[in-house]
Formats: sequence, C-alpha cells, structure tokens
Amino acid sequence: MNGLVEVLRAGALTTVQDLGRPGWAHLGVPRSGALDPAALRLANRLVGNPEPTAGLEITLTGCELRPTRATTVAVVGAEVDVRVGHRPGDTGRPLAVPGGAVLRIGPARRGLRCWLAVAGGIAVAPVLGSRSTDTLAGLGPAPLRDGDLLPLGTPAGPPAPVDVTVPRTPPAELRLTVRLGPRHDWFTPAALETLLGTAYQVSPLSNRVGARLSGAPLPRAVPGELPSEGLVLGAVQVPADGQPLVFLADHPTTGGYPVIAVVDDVTPLAQARPGTTVRFHGPQR
Repeated sequence: MNGLVEVLRAGALTTVQDLGRPGWAHLGVPRSGALDPAALRLANRLVGNPEPTAGLEITLTGCELRPTRATTVAVVGAEVDVRVGHRPGDTGRPLAVPGGAVLRIGPARRGLRCWLAVAGGIAVAPVLGSRSTDTLAGLGPAPLRDGDLLPLGTPAGPPAPVDVTVPRTPPAELRLTVRLGPRHDWFTPAALETLLGTAYQVSPLSNRVGARLSGAPLPRAVPGELPSEGLVLGAVQVPADGQPLVFLADHPTTGGYPVIAVVDDVTPLAQARPGTTVRFHGPQR
C-alpha cells in the first residue's frame, strides 16, 4: 500500500492533471491536461517523478491535504503560501511532509493556478491513457471535494538536489501571437484591425474550457452560423455577442461559431486572473 492523500479542503477548483490525452481528437476526445504543462513537469522533476506523472492543479483559493504516509511534495506556479503543519514551506523546491501532517496551500496572491506534485504521483485510474480531469467532457476523476481520498503511486526516485527555483511572475499584460483562423473571412476588415489593435480583458466567466475576453466586439461580414466544425487548442472563436473566446485544454472538439484566429501558445492564460489585459498580434511582430 503506497498510502493516500485525504482532501481536507478542496477549494474553488482542484483537479487531477497530467499531460493530457494527445492523439484522440479524431474520436472527438479533447486533450485536457495541465494548463501549464511546463509547471507540472518542473514540479514532478523536483520530487523525483517522471515528468508526465499526475499531480493536482489548484485554482485561486488553495486547498488543504493530509497524506497518510511520509512523502515529498513540490508546489509550482502562482504565488502562494505553503505550510507543512505549523512550518512554512517554499514553492519551487522539494518539501518533506510527514505522514498525518496537514499540507496547506494558501490562496494565490499573484497568478491564478499552481501545480502540486507528490512523490509517486496521484494514482487514480487512467481513462483513455490519462488521469486528467476533463471538466467539459466529464472524463477522468471528478473535481476534488472535501473528504476525497486519493491513492498515491510508488516513488520513482529521490527528490531533486535543488535549494530553490526562480518563480515566473505573471505579467500585468499578455501579448499573444496569433495566426489567421479558418473563418477569418467571415469578419469585416475592421474586425481584424480591432482584434490586433485593441486591448481585451479576461472575463470572470473564464475557466479550463476557455478564456472569455471582454472588449470591443468583432463585427461579422457573413451572417448566420456554421455547421459544427473542428476546434483546436488556442482557437479564437467569436460567439454572437462578438466577444472573443480563446479555447484552452478542456475545449470542445467541434463548434458552430466562426474561428477568426488561433493563438500559438495559450500557456500564459493559465495564470491570467479576471481583469488581466490581453493583446493579440500577428507572427510578424
């Protein structure tokens, strides 16, 4: 028996995530996985796990956990306070947690999400090759609730011999590179100028499915709706209200609103709190 982790307080949204389900899009299965894969990989390396090992993605309000056996953990991502029992701990480095001690991860002061790796990983049953929670499709384990018990895997190796890693501070403004999408011609030339020339703000309605943005609406040149067609990570879809929506890890695989652009790298949106400014620019800038 490798032990368990008891969820004492799950917080606003804590999910099990690994690197997702690549290769299933042709069957209508989204990739899912950690919104910042590099952060999860780093947390896993710090505790001696292989990089794809499942950990926890913790959104905004933090959580409290209690392992039944002694283990090593690492927290990477948003700026949070970490405590092991009554002892403060650092983010970005391996932390020893005695069996039965309470691990407290506080609310994010900067950024939005952090990733917790535990030696041996979170060993819930995989679904379609991944242990990730998909909040839209309902694949994988449900978002954590108070009182849940999570199985731990067998530790693969010793913790990394590091004292600290340099945290990345989330910027106040994101600049996202885009390419024109498959339905950019459904929009007026003014809409493309607006998308690339004005600032948008991240809406409080954003989640793991997509980052909803608020700002200048994008006028259409072609009325009506499309038959459902394929969607990819980073697609900038424009619903009827004209406000852009950038699809993230739990995005649907098809949709009927036109896609005006595709973001090259959505990772910065993983830490974008509501109100964060977002600007788009083409690959030439």
